[in-house]
Amino acid sequence: MDVLLDNWSLYGEGLWGTVQLTILASLLALALGVLMAGFRVAPVGSLRTLGTAWVTVLRNTPLTLLFFAVLLGLPRFGLVLPFQTFAILALGCYTSAFICEVVRSGINTVPVGQGEAARSLGMTFTQSLGLVVLPQAFRTVIPPIGSTLIALAKNSAIAGSFSVTELLGVYKPLNEMGYSIIWSFVWIAVGYLIVTLTISALFNVLEKRWGVRR
Repeated sequence: MDVLLDNWSLYGEGLWGTVQLTILASLLALALGVLMAGFRVAPVGSLRTLGTAWVTVLRNTPLTLLFFAVLLGLPRFGLVLPFQTFAILALGCYTSAFICEVVRSGINTVPVGQGEAARSLGMTFTQSLGLVVLPQAFRTVIPPIGSTLIALAKNSAIAGSFSVTELLGVYKPLNEMGYSIIWSFVWIAVGYLIVTLTISALFNVLEKRWGVRR
């Protein structure tokens, strides 16, 4: 307990950094993921191509390599932002590819007749997707989206290697101060457990309220 009690503020700062990364990157991932899922089922060929390329490239790119590309590559093109912002972009864009496929699988569970009925009423593709298809698809994809965001929370540990304040990076100053590396990592693991269990509990509530009864 001494490791935790003596460095409470350090652990708190790291935990808060991880929470911030997780929340902001999750919002970006959800927004981009839903958008790309819409592109993948759109009647416009160029949009389908863009959505497919987005998913294919990001799902097959190691996250660490994406961090290098974003944090070290974008500044070379004149885009200079705080490292935390770059980390949010890398995490959010990477996870959006997985969210996209989850949402697309949910869209495919909605009967085709639902979309056709919406279009027969004069709705555009965007209206039928947003007002008819996606609300039904959302009910079926709550659990996999939760699992994907839990993975995002754990992937945020990579950001610590790029000078971003987050939970895993706490071990470095603790190691320099001579604390037991084992207990340092034990309390880091507890911090990640708190974050992931919170996400899991949130999506359990959402599933009980809106999920499809099986």
